[in-house]
Amino acid sequence: MKIVLASGNEGKLKEFSQLLTPYSLEIHPQSDFDVIPPEETGLTFVENAIIKARYASEISGLPALSDDSGLSIDALDGRPGIYSARYSNDVTQGNATDQSNIDLVLAQLKALNSSNRRARFHCVLVYMSHAADPTPLVCHGQWEGEIVEQQSGVGGFGYDPIFYVPEFKCTAAELSKTDKNSISHRGKALRQLISQVDQIKP
Repeated sequence: MKIVLASGNEGKLKEFSQLLTPYSLEIHPQSDFDVIPPEETGLTFVENAIIKARYASEISGLPALSDDSGLSIDALDGRPGIYSARYSNDVTQGNATDQSNIDLVLAQLKALNSSNRRARFHCVLVYMSHAADPTPLVCHGQWEGEIVEQQSGVGGFGYDPIFYVPEFKCTAAELSKTDKNSISHRGKALRQLISQVDQIKP
């Protein structure tokens, strides 16, 4: 079964390819259909995921799977949240990168001088069988951890180098792909989706 993945993030595309290998789902990135990502005008992960899935399905004519993910840090009142990918836009004049986002988060936490380093990754997956689907399937995965003072590791992407995973005593960027997929927010959300695979029909 063919599905369009409503994302242009290379890191996400790689993770989804790994996670979906055991299932009979043929994933095509939205770039295969020249989909230009829509403006994410929602105020929640769910709203933005629905916007992206609906648009990708409309353009491609295929069922769509979208992902809206982000990092929520307690000491920053939940930021970067839905703005995780573009958190440092103001600092970089609209050219946020993984590194500039990490640098901004670490600088803000250092300025607060707070002992509270608790944080969590969120992943909301939305599956839409067609662009007008009135009842999209919504799955939410959450991954608890802490923010380290200095980044470590070269694996993963995004904020992985500063997200400490207590049970493995390392950052997400230092985990193997297998270990990360077994406990990550995206892995959890995807397993929820697969458990309802009978609802995933064109």
